[in-house]
Amino acid sequence: MEEIQVTIREAVPDDAKQLLEILKTIGGQTPYLVMDETGLGFTEAGMRLNIAGFYEANNNVLFLALVDQKIVGSISVKASPKGRMEHIGDIGISILADYWGFGLGTSLIEEVISWAKATGIIRRLELTVQDRNKRAIHLYEKM
Repeated sequence: MEEIQVTIREAVPDDAKQLLEILKTIGGQTPYLVMDETGLGFTEAGMRLNIAGFYEANNNVLFLALVDQKIVGSISVKASPKGRMEHIGDIGISILADYWGFGLGTSLIEEVISWAKATGIIRRLELTVQDRNKRAIHLYEKM
């Protein structure tokens, strides 16, 4: 298997434009996401605000996977600000099809698990997956 050099880091508002473009591409590559090739429906300014919002809560995060400074995938954890639910994080993950099969999903989930443990808040991570998305199910069962 070919190896790729991947950098995983938290998203910043300046990533908004590139992230929107990548999410549109990913939305057109897979039928398993809520979004399609039109993306999330955010403007660039809206996405900048959305990314900034992740910093306002200690129980939310958005990580990006980059190859040669190009975003190729993302993973987020969103949790409620409400006390009784703040410990439950909902995972969302998306990766460009050209980067499937390189272990990137595993690396992104490992990053989120490490982050969740470090928060001292998140104690449970959840996700929803379509039963026909066999690749994702295999990844989640492995993790």
